[in-house]
Amino acid sequence: MTVPEIAPTLSPLLNVAITAGYVLIGLAILLNVWRLFAGPTRGDRILALDTMVINAIALIVLFGIKEGSTMYFESALLFAMVGFVGTVAYAKFLLRGDIVE
Repeated sequence: MTVPEIAPTLSPLLNVAITAGYVLIGLAILLNVWRLFAGPTRGDRILALDTMVINAIALIVLFGIKEGSTMYFESALLFAMVGFVGTVAYAKFLLRGDIVE
């Protein structure tokens, strides 16, 4: 079964918007890395990691739009599920000191 592909030709305005998105999400990731290392509490570090996952998902989606492939959207969805489970596991470990009950 083949996956239908989106037309790879994009308008100039969409190219500018995607490039601006790359720059802004890259800046957000840099700020998240700063919070990851400078965060005063472990909770701040967990939130920084969770936000980095969300920003990585945004980068994957932007790349999928630019390439015109639907495969990247599926990988972004899987990455979101794994990121959610990881965040819940980190938070549970932080609260209880044990993940498995």
